[in-house]
Amino acid sequence: MKLLVPLVVVFFCLSSVAFGAPEETLNQWAQWRGPLATGLAPRSNPPIHWSETQNIRWKTEIPGKGHSTPAIWGNRIFLTTAIPYGPSEAPVGHDRHGDHDNFRSLQRQRFQVLAVDRSKGTILWAKTVQDEQPHEGAHVTGSWASASPITDGTRVFAFFGSRGLFCLDWNGRLLWKKDFGDMHSKHGHGEGASPVLHGDTLVVNWDHEGASFIVALDKRTGHERWRIKRNEVTSWSTPIIVQFKGPPQVIVSATDRVRGYDLRTGKELWACGGLSHNVVASPVYFDGVVYVGSSYEKRAMMAIKLEGASGDITNSPNVLWRRQHDTPYVPSPLLTGNQLCFHRHLSGVMTCVDRHTGKTIWGPRKLPGLRRVFASPTGAAGRIYSVSREGNAVVLQRGPHRKILAQNHLNDAFTASPAIAGDELFLRGEKYLYCIAKAR
Repeated sequence: MKLLVPLVVVFFCLSSVAFGAPEETLNQWAQWRGPLATGLAPRSNPPIHWSETQNIRWKTEIPGKGHSTPAIWGNRIFLTTAIPYGPSEAPVGHDRHGDHDNFRSLQRQRFQVLAVDRSKGTILWAKTVQDEQPHEGAHVTGSWASASPITDGTRVFAFFGSRGLFCLDWNGRLLWKKDFGDMHSKHGHGEGASPVLHGDTLVVNWDHEGASFIVALDKRTGHERWRIKRNEVTSWSTPIIVQFKGPPQVIVSATDRVRGYDLRTGKELWACGGLSHNVVASPVYFDGVVYVGSSYEKRAMMAIKLEGASGDITNSPNVLWRRQHDTPYVPSPLLTGNQLCFHRHLSGVMTCVDRHTGKTIWGPRKLPGLRRVFASPTGAAGRIYSVSREGNAVVLQRGPHRKILAQNHLNDAFTASPAIAGDELFLRGEKYLYCIAKAR
């Protein structure tokens, strides 16, 4: 294994040029799903074992509730949270679909962006960017701060959905904000898709039970560059931006179609049908192929070749393979080496397939101790890290068989996906942010 890790690192560093990831970002975790938007930290080697008394560099209590993944750059970690306060009030709005495992908004919320010192775990600043009672509820397992922040090393971009998009400087000063109105999510389950950044362009996808759209903004000013209507219902999938033989493309998974847009103009380049309703998992991309999946009323997964993709490609050779069982719902897939690994629906059952063919390498196999999994699997140093709502975590060796390296537990519940930077693993729980690292 000592010989294989450098080869994996070199492979993914070289591939980052094709992907469009700047060299400086490979050591950071600046956005949802990491520097390659695949869930992989290509230059990291975090611990395999941890507990409340082992390999915990620090543990910091985070106020409020949020399921956003941390964004990490240099010595700073950025988080979002929603902090309830004040007396209970009458619930805002009503649930048109019945209870549906939702909870109502009974208190006002302070929507905050936090900066944490990476070396010590101390909170450097906390900026309240909005203060209001949410206009609708959320799922009982959700939060009002589920979209992950982004940083470019100078600014921080925090998205709170119906509360708006906010740009702050390194010290927490608000530079600009953008209000997109009120989102009305399916079943009132809440909001969760994160924005995505490429160069000076920020992209927000706004799929809901209303007039859906996708919009691109100048990251420096918040001014809109383009806005395109979308014939879509609610989705929670975060877009990705890829560079392949031409201008960058914005790719969005959704119910009616997976679509690719020209980042410069917003023009739709191609579209592919085949996913279910309630699309949550984000796409992943490598070497000219996009991988998408969903699992609600039906199971669906596809590999889409970008070479020659134009117009409606649903029944074209651009769809390299399809899969109709054991596909992901809430957790996004992990692309590591030639393997695409994902959880079945939102369970602790995992499958790894060959990314070229879609054929099963191993699985579906139950991972011990993992029952409900909302967090997306994360990869580093030829390993796969997966955590559950019960506080349990499994570390696996990537390879032809399910090889478990460790089972770990912390006294918290994990919905936010892990983040890895350097040789440190960051887990954001319901109560605490953990820095997992070997003793210095």
